[in-house]
Amino acid sequence: MAHIPDGILSAPVLIGGGIVAAAGVAMALRRLDDRAIVRTAILSAAFFTVSLISVPLGPTSVHLMLGGLMGIMLGWGAALAVLVGLALQAVMFGIGGVTTLGVNTLDIAGPGVVMGLLLGPAIRRATGARRGVLAGVAGAGAVLGTGALVSLVLALSAPEYTPVARIVLATYVPLALVEAAITAAVVSFLARTEPAALEPSGAKR
Repeated sequence: MAHIPDGILSAPVLIGGGIVAAAGVAMALRRLDDRAIVRTAILSAAFFTVSLISVPLGPTSVHLMLGGLMGIMLGWGAALAVLVGLALQAVMFGIGGVTTLGVNTLDIAGPGVVMGLLLGPAIRRATGARRGVLAGVAGAGAVLGTGALVSLVLALSAPEYTPVARIVLATYVPLALVEAAITAAVVSFLARTEPAALEPSGAKR
């Protein structure tokens, strides 16, 4: 599960993850403009909602994250959307943790931002089935990236977590396939009905 609770990670991992996440959020805020606020809020609310629904899988559980979709539509703004969603979940429902807020933001938003930056331009230029395939790759890549980061921070925190980290990473594979299908479907629909929605909102170039 991407929501790592308090008391699991070591101090160096918490501090390092927090610093990187803060830098990403700062970049998102610097690029944010009035046009981006509504879209960021909508995607943050969508993330907040779908990630509350966990499905048991082996010794852990998984949930939708929409990281690839947020990366495509928001770019750096995905970091802000995820931070707000995670903060509300931690305060309102005790899901995740307060001390791990930075690491969890990095784990979930980071791969989505990377997928959006790498594949977003190609997705917006593509047409037909190729667009859907690229969007699916972005969705799956974001999930697998999150799984890799969650496994990494666990392994870096304590060697005893390494076997668990490997199992956690394996559970993200079926989730990646589901997110690939969802991301491809949403992006294809938006491309037909509202192409401007696929432009990173508020990007100041």
